[in-house]
Amino acid sequence: MAAEALQPDGSLAPARPVGPIEKLFLAANRWIVIAMMAAMVVMVFANVVSRYVWNYSFIWAEELSQYLMVWITFLGAGLALREGRHVAVELLQDRLPVRTRAWVRHLVAALIIVFLLALVVLGFQFALFAWEQETPVMNIPLGIPYLAVPLGALLLLVHIGFIYRAFVDNRLEYPESLEAPVDEGGI
Repeated sequence: MAAEALQPDGSLAPARPVGPIEKLFLAANRWIVIAMMAAMVVMVFANVVSRYVWNYSFIWAEELSQYLMVWITFLGAGLALREGRHVAVELLQDRLPVRTRAWVRHLVAALIIVFLLALVVLGFQFALFAWEQETPVMNIPLGIPYLAVPLGALLLLVHIGFIYRAFVDNRLEYPESLEAPVDEGGI
């Protein structure tokens, strides 16, 4: 982790220390998402090549890639949350006094936690309900793709547990701008 965290206003603040358990959790989360993305890329590429070279398509590749995309989305959501990459409207919050701003962020975090807890409970119930059904092509229990929702929400809860204080204090490690730098002297 960096020694300083870039804030939304462009200022630098001390980065939050990350313990060994959190580092292990982050590494595992990242590598699982990376492995799923790599598997999806290889599978889709192999299917396209197979289709155009040998006129043969793996019938399960499209369905599995769709399920992997859903799993990647839900398992990667916590990683995005840590860096402030989710859409947020902070105009009102930024205009509030510092103490009020902290209370608003506590309220937002509490609402997120309540929503995620509901998503975990209802998601597991829905996955269990759908477990007896099978997917159309791969014939695996339909509950397996549906498990992405409650497990992703559970991971998000763990991420929030680790970053709660930094979230409330608005000290997340924001990424640098994704926009290309403007070349003022060039074309």
